[in-house]
Amino acid sequence: MSGTPSRSRYAPDRGLSARMAATMFLIGLLYVVFVGVLLVLLRGSWPVILLVAGGLFVAQFWFSDRIAALGMGAREVTRAQAPELHGTVDRICALADMPKPKVAVADSDVPNAFATGRGERTALVCVTTGLLRRLEPEELEGVLAHEMSHVAHRDVAVMTIASFLGVLAGMMTRVALYSGLGRSSRDANAAAAVILVPIVSGAVYVLGFLLTRVLSRYRELAADRAAALLTGRPSALAAALTKVSGEMARIPTRDLRRAEPYNAFWFAPAFSSKESLSRLLSSHPTLEQRLDQLARISERLGQA
Repeated sequence: MSGTPSRSRYAPDRGLSARMAATMFLIGLLYVVFVGVLLVLLRGSWPVILLVAGGLFVAQFWFSDRIAALGMGAREVTRAQAPELHGTVDRICALADMPKPKVAVADSDVPNAFATGRGERTALVCVTTGLLRRLEPEELEGVLAHEMSHVAHRDVAVMTIASFLGVLAGMMTRVALYSGLGRSSRDANAAAAVILVPIVSGAVYVLGFLLTRVLSRYRELAADRAAALLTGRPSALAAALTKVSGEMARIPTRDLRRAEPYNAFWFAPAFSSKESLSRLLSSHPTLEQRLDQLARISERLGQA
């Protein structure tokens, strides 16, 4: 898997490429083991298991980005509707030498941005109205460069596939138990399956969740780094990060809770509780880690 398409001028990140490859391998292995265990425990349900597993994978790969964008309220805007936003995206595309993604706005006071899409041709970059109101032009450019680096490095597609395992674990358990155990209630293995299937599904979900969280934190640092090097203004991105993180504290808890399920997509996480700040479970590195990296890049580039 290539970390960065050859046409993009975003700095290649071998560490990100290696982590994406390792995560995909482990997720794939976990997926095969999980389906295999279900087939062993629920032998009479194997056609349903394989059909649902395959169908869910295809649906997740092809439609999850659209579902996520819809869930976060993304509305595609024309150049006439958002000329400054389109102009900023155009400048980043010229700098990066990559095709222009769809440009969208989400009507939300939570200051944030996200990118979706399986690749450059299907990419969409969205900012919230709250972000547009709060950031200066150079800060907005840094945020958009960060989001478009996700598209350039193709880690949006990898995260979409990686997160599929958690969805599969829940769905497959329901389908398998409903279709298999109901018909084999007299089978001696049925009682064991009732106990083992939820345990295996829970273990698979936890392992898949932790793997995607580790990758998610690294990809955010990689996107910060790539955006800072592309624009040559890490201080602007640092200012945007500081401003967005500070403004989050002023957003009503109800709005943050609505945004929190999509944290893995956001530029900065929408935390609704202190418990969400656990480093092990967080989808993003800490603000201090991100600012420290940008400060080091500023020093290398000779910025004050």
